[in-house]
Amino acid sequence: MRREPESVVAAYCLRPNPKLLPVGPLLNTSNCKSTGNFSSFLCEDTSCLSWLNEKPFASVVYISFGSLAVFSQHQLDELALGLELSGQPFLWVVRSDLANGSQAEYPKGFMERVAGIGKIVEWAPQEKVLSHPSIACFSITLWVELNIGGLSRGVPFLCWPYFADQFYNQKYICEKWKIGLRIDVDENGIRTRNEIKTKIEMLLSDDDLKANAVKLKEMVEESVDQGGSSFKNFGNFIDHLKE
Repeated sequence: MRREPESVVAAYCLRPNPKLLPVGPLLNTSNCKSTGNFSSFLCEDTSCLSWLNEKPFASVVYISFGSLAVFSQHQLDELALGLELSGQPFLWVVRSDLANGSQAEYPKGFMERVAGIGKIVEWAPQEKVLSHPSIACFSITLWVELNIGGLSRGVPFLCWPYFADQFYNQKYICEKWKIGLRIDVDENGIRTRNEIKTKIEMLLSDDDLKANAVKLKEMVEESVDQGGSSFKNFGNFIDHLKE
C-alpha cells in the first residue's frame, strides 16, 4: 500500500533520535520576479501593488486568511468595523467563500466610508505584498510557511490563529520571539471591533516589537547566507544524498 509523503515524514520524526536538518527560508523574495502563488488557483488581483505604492512607508495593515479559513458573517462584520475604527490604511483579502462558504457582505456604508484608506481584493500576490515597504504589520493565519515568510520581512504580526498548530505558532510569535500580538476572543468566541482596533494601535506604537521583528529578520538572513546554519545544513543534506 502506497503511503502519503506526509505520513512517511511523520513516521520518521517519531523514530528515536531522528536526524533533522532545519533549512530555510528558501525563497529570496527580494529577487523574485514572479507574482505567482503556488498554493492557490485563485486569480491574483495585482492592482493592490499599485495601491500599495501610493501609501506611506510602514502604514498599511495587511489581512489575509489563506485559502481554507471561513468565518461567520458576524465575525467578518466585526473585523471590517475594527479596521475602520483603527483609521489605518488596510489591504484585506476577502475570498468569495470567506463567509462560511458564501459571499461576504459588509456593514452598511462600510465600503463608502473606507474608500480612501481601504483596498479589498479576492486574492493577492502574497510574496510581493508581504515584502512591500508600505506594509506595517500583517494579520494572517499562522501556517508555518507563512510564519517563515513573515519572519524574513521584519514586520510584526497580528495573530489570528484558525486551527491546528497555528495556536502553537502564536505562542512562539507573541511569547517567545515577541514580534506580535494576539487578537483575543470575547466570551462568545468573537474577536470584537474594539479588540481589533486596540491591538492594531498597540502594535503600531510598540517600538520593541518592531525592533524584535527586524532583529529576527537579520538572524534569518544570516542563517541562509554563506556560512550560516541553514546554508551549512543544506550542504550537509546534499552530501548525505550523495553517500
